[in-house]
Amino acid sequence: MIKSTIRKNTWRAIYRLLDRVSPVPFDCGTVCGAACCMAEGDVGIYLLPGEDKIHDKKAGWLEWSVQSTEEYDFPLSWQGKVYFVRCKTPPRCPRQLRPIQCRTFPLMPVFGEDGELKLVYDNTKLPYSCPLIESQAQLSESFVKATATVWRHLVRDPLIHDLVKMNSIGS
Repeated sequence: MIKSTIRKNTWRAIYRLLDRVSPVPFDCGTVCGAACCMAEGDVGIYLLPGEDKIHDKKAGWLEWSVQSTEEYDFPLSWQGKVYFVRCKTPPRCPRQLRPIQCRTFPLMPVFGEDGELKLVYDNTKLPYSCPLIESQAQLSESFVKATATVWRHLVRDPLIHDLVKMNSIGS
């Protein structure tokens, strides 16, 4: 697996911070039938480098696979293997264990032309529609602040920085 500079305790603190916020003041899955959890096909999440440290690979709710960074679209600095996970029990996943990119959706971090980190609605091609993205919904201020704090910390890791930089092109 590719290695991260982020420690297990830091991952735990990041998860705790995001546990306290939500994009909207209700379960957004009620609006769309949990589309992001229920999408069919090859839908899942790549864990960020080091994020696997706080997940139990033996827990029954995630299906784990190991994939080569050479076979998919990753930054050149990502050399080796990464974890790809899928929820086996949608839409009933343990919310407190969701990966970072689930927790911060529908926002994604990008670097602006000035090099500053900013958050934008996720522009990834998805096999479902997200009402929050489509309507450019007003997101909770506490969610936006916590998400920005988390990503500012995460991009200190060179590999995660390179991923955000790669995803910034064309955003």
